[in-house]
Amino acid sequence: MPINKVFIGIGSNIGNRLSHLQEAVDRLGMVENTSVVNVSSIYITEPVGETEQNRFYNGVILLETCLPPEELRMHCKIIEQELGRPDTYPRWSPRVIDLDILLFGDQCYHSGLLSIPHQELHHRKFVLIPMLDIANPLHPAKQQTILQLLESCTDRSVVIRVKEPLEIKKRQTAF
Repeated sequence: MPINKVFIGIGSNIGNRLSHLQEAVDRLGMVENTSVVNVSSIYITEPVGETEQNRFYNGVILLETCLPPEELRMHCKIIEQELGRPDTYPRWSPRVIDLDILLFGDQCYHSGLLSIPHQELHHRKFVLIPMLDIANPLHPAKQQTILQLLESCTDRSVVIRVKEPLEIKKRQTAF
């Protein structure tokens, strides 16, 4: 099976946000046939949609994985549930943890449950800026780099870098 570079958006706006993000990184590092390669800085960001809630801590994780997109999505959903996110929730509601597959190699993938690249990626500074901390990949559908997408992004929200970094505690090399 080929190894894919996958960018995962992470976010939290309930409780100890930084701790929830670190726990998600740690658990992603324990997923079979998956390795956490890099983690962006974390940023305080404004909520989207429902604005009467706490600000988010957001970042991006770079993984290498042999898993197919749907299986990786399943692991992300399990981690979300284990960290306290309910199975169902209103769109844009506060959440303990949010894990979104942003890019999966150079693939465009669409099913009833998953769209890759993430459909809102190019509209959100809170994803584009942390992704640039790690790399400047090409968006396979738009054929633009992340930096090009950021330069044309109309999102005017304020994004503030947090001093405390997340750590990559476990490196799995099970490939």
